[in-house]
Amino acid sequence: MITLSPDPFRPSEALAAFETAARGAGAIVSFTGLVRDTASDGEVTGLHLQAYSPMTENGIETAVSQARARWPLDAVRVIHRTGDMQPFDPIVFVATASAHRRAAFEAADFLMDYLKTEAVFWKKELTPTGSRWIEPRQQDYTDSARWAKTDEERA
Repeated sequence: MITLSPDPFRPSEALAAFETAARGAGAIVSFTGLVRDTASDGEVTGLHLQAYSPMTENGIETAVSQARARWPLDAVRVIHRTGDMQPFDPIVFVATASAHRRAAFEAADFLMDYLKTEAVFWKKELTPTGSRWIEPRQQDYTDSARWAKTDEERA
């Protein structure tokens, strides 16, 4: 299930609901991303995030389908905030469930790499001196590029 919303969410509640929905899985992996309070050049006072519906949701659905085709997943959950957020607010939650840990870990990692580099979002950091649009870092693209490799090449 995928949720894009300006409404705050509680990762602990999302995880508890996911665990119930994925009952029977041998492994559950979750990731929660938070709004940082600092950037490389100073303080961050907030974050504004825009999505382009329905393109953003469709892209995430495609990434989830790719993850399901690549790994034997029992369940997947993606929650992503939009709108205005404060430092330390949860911005993203990804959870995957599978019979075995490796598939759950890799699928969650794959989905986060997609969300960081390919999902249609525009992020603006707010600072005491103004605001700036931010882009994925080179490391984010490097991380994401490894999924283009075959399983044997990554091993």
